[in-house]
Amino acid sequence: MEETGTGTIRISDDVVATIAGLAATDTPGIAGMSGGISEGLARRLSGKHVNKGVSVEVGETEAAIDLRVIVNYGAKIHEVCRDLQENVRDAVENMTGLTVVEVNVKVEGVAFPEEPALEAPKNRVK
Repeated sequence: MEETGTGTIRISDDVVATIAGLAATDTPGIAGMSGGISEGLARRLSGKHVNKGVSVEVGETEAAIDLRVIVNYGAKIHEVCRDLQENVRDAVENMTGLTVVEVNVKVEGVAFPEEPALEAPKNRVK
């Protein structure tokens, strides 16, 4: 919450989570976000939109972000996660003015490239 000469500015957790989620999915090597079982249950019970794979804690001037991601097979996980942390920190700080004190990443899966569908066998006789 920021005090200005004309009032206060508050940035909701959902806004920070949305910014972080979009920055995460734009990071090369990240296949997607992982929702997990508890998040699906929370969505069913509360009826609220829950940002998949993103948890945030927003204070008056700082934010902490937890991400659960799926990484593309073959990517160097430690490099992808380091890039992810930097991208999310930069996006949230630039758009909100909050100081991001931590970006925690939990890799919950690996996405394998999709294999082409097998062709149906051709009939030998007509």
